[in-house]
Amino acid sequence: MAEFALFLSAFAAATLLPFSSEAAFLLALSNDMPFINALLFASLGNVLAIFFNYYLGYYFFLKTQEKLLSSRFGKKAYELGHRYGYWALLLSWLPLIGDPLTVVAGVLRLRFVWFVVIAGTLRVLRYLVLGLMV
Repeated sequence: MAEFALFLSAFAAATLLPFSSEAAFLLALSNDMPFINALLFASLGNVLAIFFNYYLGYYFFLKTQEKLLSSRFGKKAYELGHRYGYWALLLSWLPLIGDPLTVVAGVLRLRFVWFVVIAGTLRVLRYLVLGLMV
């Protein structure tokens, strides 16, 4: 049950909801969840959410673009993505700007396979590094 809660919190945090999956990950570890379980469920939730973000931008281009440009971080993410393309995804693991960048990747129709390789890998590495630091 705790694994599912971690999965949901990581998914919610990777959407545009203001929530910290890192806090949930650390809480799971402090409550004796095995490291591999915490890494797996947090990563799975977070990566599936960025897929959701990508397809939100891809299929609802105009509405999503309008929403992005109406917020400060969304506008910054859009400018970065538009200017730097795949390179901007190297920032997609960061708080505040990272999640809008995953939506921008869909809006800009970046190739999904490269999106997964770059953004997905960085999301997993973030939890791995955080877990190893504890």
